[in-house]
Amino acid sequence: MGFREHVNIIDEKGLLRKVDVDVSKKLEISGILKKTEPTPIMFNNVKESDFRVVGNVFCTKDAIASYFGVNPADLIQMLSKAIEERSEPETVSNAPCQEVVESDVDLDKIPILFHCDKDGGNYISSAVVVTRDPDYGQNVSFHRAMQFSKDRFAVRVVKGRHFHTYLEKNGELEVAFCVGNTPNILIAGATSVDIGVDELTIANALEPIKEVKANSVDLMIPAEAEFVLEGRVYMEERHSEGPFVDLTETYDVIREEPVFEVKKITHRKNAIWQALLPGALEHKILMGMPREPTIFKKVNESNVKCLDVNVNPGGCSWLHAIVQIDKKAEEDGKNAIKGTFAGHTSCKHVFIVDKDINIYDPLSVEWAMATRFQGDEKMVIKDKEPGSSLDPSAEPGTKMTTKIGFDLTKPLVAKGKSYDLAEFPKINLNKYFND
Repeated sequence: MGFREHVNIIDEKGLLRKVDVDVSKKLEISGILKKTEPTPIMFNNVKESDFRVVGNVFCTKDAIASYFGVNPADLIQMLSKAIEERSEPETVSNAPCQEVVESDVDLDKIPILFHCDKDGGNYISSAVVVTRDPDYGQNVSFHRAMQFSKDRFAVRVVKGRHFHTYLEKNGELEVAFCVGNTPNILIAGATSVDIGVDELTIANALEPIKEVKANSVDLMIPAEAEFVLEGRVYMEERHSEGPFVDLTETYDVIREEPVFEVKKITHRKNAIWQALLPGALEHKILMGMPREPTIFKKVNESNVKCLDVNVNPGGCSWLHAIVQIDKKAEEDGKNAIKGTFAGHTSCKHVFIVDKDINIYDPLSVEWAMATRFQGDEKMVIKDKEPGSSLDPSAEPGTKMTTKIGFDLTKPLVAKGKSYDLAEFPKINLNKYFND
């Protein structure tokens, strides 16, 4: 299924709201999306562009699970299996993403959003970026890009990421920025896997996709993307990038970043621009959810039965992880803390809870901390080490941070009052009320 087909489905179900009045790509669309999240919104009349914009499409685990036809609890196992059992997409010669080919590049015609008033410019935040290295092969990942002319962007390239490795090795790279993708492609692009793994093979294992050779660069791209911006990124050509609202909902700093020169644009007929609001729910879910399978795996490798993981929005879907275990030994809580930090090295705070705690309910997790936690016995404080560059409280330049694990599990044998939640009688209210 393509992105457009999914948008049509949620429209038929009555889940898509539409804005038919004229709206601006500068500040107005982003403001509406933030006010209405997690409701999907289609903007049919953008003042500065002939193209429509849609956003808030995949803001929750429920929305993503619904796309795949599974329950939210199935997503971790589903993604874990796709990473292990990757498969090659079908290659086609004709693709919807190339129905229209624009050789005269004018980025101002595309509804690239200006999200917040202190932003450095119009930003692409939803693009899955495809590139290739002669030795490692193809890579698919996310990189924000700030427009500064009619055919150029400054691209945020994080050191240590595979894209940075490719760029540093080659000096310049052919790239394709693909916008308007389904969750299998979006989630695959956000995964952290070994260098040399083509993330489109993960996407295909989640749900079969088709790929096509890009129009002007030697890359295989999702055939049903709405837009594809093709060109080259240059390591030595730099431009200031930022400020930009990051995952933490705080402004990132201005840096000198590599330049992306767009040489060709292809798109579907009547293409729809996929907006991804920075720092908002959709950004968080697509960043955090792909880290849950790696945590799940590492905790289980620590000889602890892991039941579920939530890299939760309250922790910016990056800095916190809530891990549910089936506790069998007193040391399981602390072993699970170690496994979680091994599974997501950017994590700052880890919360381990029992199977009776709802990891998607902040009140339930806080209740576990209030009733089952003693700091002098069940808190693990690690020596300072590199954390996440997204954390504004981390040491500037080095990312050094203090990481803490909280074992919120109850003891296997209570020595005083019970740790168990009291259960109220289960009642069918239809017997007592008429409305």
